[in-house]
Amino acid sequence: MKRVTLETSYIKTAITLADLARPIAQKYFRMRKDFSNKLDSSPVTIADLEIETAMRSKIQTEFPDHGILGEEFKPHNLNSDYVWVLDPIDGTKAFITGKPTFGVLIALCYKTKPILGIIDQPILKERWFGAKGLASTHNDLKITSRSCTSIENAWLYATSPSMFADKNKRDFDKLSERVKFSLYGADCYAYGLLASGYTDIVCEAALKPYDYCALVPIIEGAGGKISDWSGKKLSIWSDGRVLAAGDNDLHRKALKLLNE
Repeated sequence: MKRVTLETSYIKTAITLADLARPIAQKYFRMRKDFSNKLDSSPVTIADLEIETAMRSKIQTEFPDHGILGEEFKPHNLNSDYVWVLDPIDGTKAFITGKPTFGVLIALCYKTKPILGIIDQPILKERWFGAKGLASTHNDLKITSRSCTSIENAWLYATSPSMFADKNKRDFDKLSERVKFSLYGADCYAYGLLASGYTDIVCEAALKPYDYCALVPIIEGAGGKISDWSGKKLSIWSDGRVLAAGDNDLHRKALKLLNE
């Protein structure tokens, strides 16, 4: 991929976006503010709307020719080679109920493939950063995922068992029943833990591009592997089924189980 994809100005802008979002999330966290439901019945808060508005404004000022795909507002210029993918509050239910495992997700995609990603946890003041060709970091310190080649010794995360239905549930259950422990409820924070070497697998379904694009460069830059359930690289147009593992061999074994 061309060097321009890692232009310093893109990295600086991504960090600025996270810096803009953090105080807004902090301001509204545990304030017991009302929330509303979108057409799909998922909740949205004033923090979601204010954060995405601030991030979009910055991107359009810095890179008016870039596209933007965010959770809360209409897509903009998706035909651009460069598209910013934004989730102002990933884990809105956690945010509403006062649990600090939500995160602000920021990704930059080049020709639909993620090349830069940030997970920012505003309350715990943790930030994971990844970019194509660079080592991933947590609060500016280099991180590596851990080696675990055995399914039976692996710790698995998913946001909720309710995200799996029909065949997806049957396939997920094959994996979940084989691992050492299955845990739920961490949203994007689980992927940060995987990149930092604290857990081994994250397997999820029914995700949107703004849920997973930021995770790709972080996982890969920490030495892990992330794909869809057929093993294909993730893009803006993937089907929303995501498998991440800290170990490439473990990813291969988990993928085989999902597809048996």
